[in-house]
Amino acid sequence: MTVFAKYASGLMGLLALAFAGPGSAFSFGTGSEGVVIAAPALDETAKTGSQTLVVAGGCFWGVQGVFQHVKGVTRAVSGYAGGAADTADYERVSDGDTGHAEAVQVTFDPAQVSYGTLLQIFFSVVHNPTELNRQGPDSGTQYRSAIFPQSPEQQQVAQAYIAQLDAAGVYGKPIVTRLERFNGFYPAEDYHQDFLTEHPMYPYIVVNDLPKVAQLKKLFPDRYRDEPVLVKGGS
Repeated sequence: MTVFAKYASGLMGLLALAFAGPGSAFSFGTGSEGVVIAAPALDETAKTGSQTLVVAGGCFWGVQGVFQHVKGVTRAVSGYAGGAADTADYERVSDGDTGHAEAVQVTFDPAQVSYGTLLQIFFSVVHNPTELNRQGPDSGTQYRSAIFPQSPEQQQVAQAYIAQLDAAGVYGKPIVTRLERFNGFYPAEDYHQDFLTEHPMYPYIVVNDLPKVAQLKKLFPDRYRDEPVLVKGGS
């Protein structure tokens, strides 16, 4: 979906909210209601130094925006994963035939937050892991739910956690998140970085992504940080 199309989609969502009125059961975004889930029974062993997590869960604006508010995350970059370097371009990826997913590379301090905890946040408030090749108003393989493990241990932890959540039946539907081979991460264009922070009143952000940040604060208060860690400097 192009940036213009996302603007139009968000504007329609705001209009729907306005017409729904107070007290309506209208849901205004995929992140409006997080899911309370248990922490992973299996997590990475203690690590030192920076570690990375690469995940895809719909439009990278919201995925990046949530992880930027997590304590222990030192950097979260929007980009592309799953395809080749020569097609890692927003307009090409938007065609849906490059193999890429809109993804976010999260760098974190494992002494402050574990890989498993980041997956818990990913499955709880970042996106809906039961939607196949779509999130909210966005559809196509570029919006698929995926994890790109950086090590055999990350692969094992992610596999075990998906099995744990499916066995618990917390979503009512099977998880469709794919574990994919990591073959490179390509940062997105500069205007996509820090998009949620720079454009908090953008209709798509208001409808689809700010609720996710609110759910992070509500469901993970000990993990939430008010000031986001930004790609372009500042906090």
